[in-house]
Amino acid sequence: MSTENLPQSPGQPPRKPRVAVVFGGRSSEHTISVVTAGAVLKAIDRTKYDVLPIGITQDGRWALTADEPERMAITDRQLPSVDQLAESAEGGVVLPVDPANREVVYSEPGSVPKALGEVDVVFPVLHGPYGEDGTLQGLLELSGVPYVGAGVLASAVGQDKEYMKRVFTSFGLAVGPYVVIRPREWQQDEPAARKKIVDFAGEHGWPLFVKPARAGSSIGITKVDDLSGLDEAIAEAQRHDPKILVEAAVRGREIECGVLEFEDGPRASVPAEIPPPDAHAYYDFEAKYIDSTPGMVPAPLTPEQTAEVQKLAVDAFEATSCEGLVRADFFLTENGFLINEINTLPGFTPISMYPQMWQASGITYPELVDRLIQAALRRSTGLR
Repeated sequence: MSTENLPQSPGQPPRKPRVAVVFGGRSSEHTISVVTAGAVLKAIDRTKYDVLPIGITQDGRWALTADEPERMAITDRQLPSVDQLAESAEGGVVLPVDPANREVVYSEPGSVPKALGEVDVVFPVLHGPYGEDGTLQGLLELSGVPYVGAGVLASAVGQDKEYMKRVFTSFGLAVGPYVVIRPREWQQDEPAARKKIVDFAGEHGWPLFVKPARAGSSIGITKVDDLSGLDEAIAEAQRHDPKILVEAAVRGREIECGVLEFEDGPRASVPAEIPPPDAHAYYDFEAKYIDSTPGMVPAPLTPEQTAEVQKLAVDAFEATSCEGLVRADFFLTENGFLINEINTLPGFTPISMYPQMWQASGITYPELVDRLIQAALRRSTGLR
């Protein structure tokens, strides 16, 4: 699709491409998605694009929301939600599942449905399940609407930390020690599943990190220093996902690197380093979003280390068949780099590490948003 102004109809002036920013969602990362959407809405060039904000409530309703980015910020440590922004408590937005018709419709009980116009591209800023995991991407594929970011397969692999690591190792990327407890294991033989973790600790030592296998933003993660804290950590992880991942602590520096799709292929940003947060046991949710522990951009690495981590980040992008953008997270140990995970829809507020790394690489936040929209408009729909 051309990224130039689009024809409205014969005899009428061309219209600007219309971007639907979809945010919120049913995952535990709902509020962070709202914050991200506010930053994206503020950055989109309104002289170049028309914008339609669509929020998904925590119970799954697609709501028409106010285009008011300032209401989407964290204020006095209070996190925003779609329910606070929705123009109606009952109205809903419907995307057509018909590639020949991109007309978005809004309806309220007892009222005639209202056409909101066609959408040319969706900018999804949902994190976690039902947004970052391939489910929304599948809906958009059915609808024939181009969208920013990874396709169905890459999104699903990027969301599931077990299969992400399996893909990495199959492509020769080094990962840290881990063990997985699936729901059926826990349900059928809880003592055996617990022993599996204890044996893992016996081999790799304490502390361990117990986390949901399919969640993000450090939600549901517990650092476990000994056996006494294990059951509580498992219960906390299972509140967010019945499948849990247990990782050995890796002694090393936390290094991140952004990957962005250009017309000639993916390129890596300058890397960043996440220093150990002073007031937190590890880089948890509050350190990321509330207290905003600052990262070091660019990371104090040698030129050789910088080149190596940039190559590894692009390799991870390619291994998982990603598109658009990825933030790749590494540990730099005495034996070299280990990849921890990738994020196909990383934290994307102006203070998030992904935009900061590209800012240091010469691409401003508004330019970054524009590049992602343009890449999505260029990309054809279909199997990805």
